[in-house]
Amino acid sequence: MAKTALTLVIIGALNWLLVGLFEWDLVSALLGGDVHRESSGLSRIVYTLVGLAGLYCIGFLFRDDVRRAAR
Repeated sequence: MAKTALTLVIIGALNWLLVGLFEWDLVSALLGGDVHRESSGLSRIVYTLVGLAGLYCIGFLFRDDVRRAAR
């Protein structure tokens, strides 16, 4: 269950990274909706930082102690 939750968080973070860097929403592109988001410069920085954190978390998927860390 912890790895599933972590996977969803990473997908969301990577989507925010795309919004932050390119103002492009992958989830909307896949599921329908407006794929271009106009954002302020500050919000794009926050989106990018969250996305970079998601990239960092990918390594946690391959660790055996993910469930213990999630507690």
